[in-house]
Amino acid sequence: MSTDNSAAPRTIGPAIVFAALHAVAKRVPVNLGRWLAVLGHPRRARVTYLPLSVSLAMALAVAVIVASMFFVDTAASNWALRLPPDVIDAADQITNCGLSGWFLYPLGFILVCLAAVMRPSLPRWTQGTLAALATRFGFLFVAIGLPGLFATIIKRMIGRARPYVGNQDDPFAYMPFIWRPEYASMPSGHATTATAAAVAIGAIWPRSRLVMWLYAVIILFTRVAINVHHPSDVMAGAVVGVIGAFLVRQFFAARRLAFGACDLAAYPWPSFKRIKTAARDVVIGA
Repeated sequence: MSTDNSAAPRTIGPAIVFAALHAVAKRVPVNLGRWLAVLGHPRRARVTYLPLSVSLAMALAVAVIVASMFFVDTAASNWALRLPPDVIDAADQITNCGLSGWFLYPLGFILVCLAAVMRPSLPRWTQGTLAALATRFGFLFVAIGLPGLFATIIKRMIGRARPYVGNQDDPFAYMPFIWRPEYASMPSGHATTATAAAVAIGAIWPRSRLVMWLYAVIILFTRVAINVHHPSDVMAGAVVGVIGAFLVRQFFAARRLAFGACDLAAYPWPSFKRIKTAARDVVIGA
């Protein structure tokens, strides 16, 4: 008498697990490389450049930064030293939320996961959904990370002393190219990250702009309150963050990635139904 084993469960042995992990390990660098190659493509459309009002606002911001170095920075440092200890302790805890890792680590993890599940055997509809998600999360990663990287390099080249360096605050103390943390005051890296995140996340999710800018203002305030930056430092960081994120947005829009070229408006996200269907296809395919 024959026995039908077609319904018997199939065991997953170490060899199958190893093969699956090996396939994932091969897909991740391949897919990430393909997505990076897309950014290297020539632009497909002309984009809207900085409006005149924004250019004038940036020029005014630079003038305010210079004026702050002469008239505000020392007074702000003295004010910060007189703050109550409880306020300083609270600001010291809050300011850590301006570290780039709060954004880049989750975004990088999401991108790696998307690269791990993307494969040619999936339906084209599902591949398009995953690519759309990768484009948007990739924009956020670049728009937040690139201005922060620029600020990290340029602040070491400028070499401005932080307010606590020396017996008395000197806003004009510089040691260029020294590459020491106490001489890395301008521009503020936290301010750059916070404002770049406000611009980038606000571009993808317009309804989040008010909350994101409130977050950015709080981070800028805490950097002065704990006396590690002058007001001109955080304003300079804000300018770097805003301009950097806006230029990345233009770069993506010129290649019709996540944004329209005419008005820089964000393309609609894939619907929840499409995302759910893509997730089902990924699980079934696995």
